[in-house]
Amino acid sequence: MTHETSTHARNESRDTYDAVVVGGGAGGLSAALVLGRARRRVAVVDSGSPRNAPAARMHGFLSRDGLPPAELLRIGRAEVTAYGVELTDGRVESVGSVATPSGAPLFDVRLADGTVLRARRVVAATGLRDELPEFPGVRERWGRDVLHCPYCHGYEVRDRPLGVLGTQPHSAQHALLIRQWSADLVYFPHSVALGDDDRAGLDARGVRIVEGAVAEVVVEEGALRGIRLADGRFVAREAVFVAPRFVPRDGPLAGLGCARDEAGWVLTDPTGLTSVPGVWVIGNAADPRAQVVSAAGAGSAAAAALNHSLVDEDTTRALTPDPATP
Repeated sequence: MTHETSTHARNESRDTYDAVVVGGGAGGLSAALVLGRARRRVAVVDSGSPRNAPAARMHGFLSRDGLPPAELLRIGRAEVTAYGVELTDGRVESVGSVATPSGAPLFDVRLADGTVLRARRVVAATGLRDELPEFPGVRERWGRDVLHCPYCHGYEVRDRPLGVLGTQPHSAQHALLIRQWSADLVYFPHSVALGDDDRAGLDARGVRIVEGAVAEVVVEEGALRGIRLADGRFVAREAVFVAPRFVPRDGPLAGLGCARDEAGWVLTDPTGLTSVPGVWVIGNAADPRAQVVSAAGAGSAAAAALNHSLVDEDTTRALTPDPATP
């Protein structure tokens, strides 16, 4: 059987994709790579706004440590297109279920420009949005010297004067983690109540606590210089860690009714499968702690599970007589 026949004969029509991947980051491209190599017809729709775009380098990805994020995507896009994966630049507005006589999953993926892609399966690798605290200077220096993940950026600012802003209830634990990378660390509780246990732990690790409301992150000549408090005090720092509020970018899935946890995140099984048959959610859209390398792994696992589900469906279809055939 030729590649074209094996790819398309199983589809509802030649216009139906085996899978549409929403999001072309490391997770989405990894899923597309595995599916392309499985000779599936795949489209990747990407809006071109990766979460790690402000970062100059990505880290912790074996064989790709220190690579600019945009370069990883360039390499990944070239790899998947070599296996016939179709890349579409655009924004997905919604994913809707389509009724089928057999009850098999089928979806319409609607783009902002009105284009509709029909798919037997959907992988959402849409990531999350970092909702940053509204301190002057934070957004300007985000991903440069205003940071969040020490595993991503801690080594690059090791042994330098660092700070941690108290923006979340567990920010004291964040400060204890950052202490691993520098002995010169100041924790600014800001409006976070600091309990006795947290205070004792910070003190035991040599983390200096500076009380008082934070007014701004001071930026001069294109670099972070320190923290200014509301009472006018200035504490010189070279980099500051701050925990944003994570908001999943899963709006296109809203109409599908995927089960969610108490915090509103889509629930998935270990492969990324949601409560809606045929829909997988991977990477930061499902796990705010996922880094680039783990998102890529999640994409690979989801693709394998997705392909197995298609094999099962194809087998059932092959075993079921077509009522239109005499």
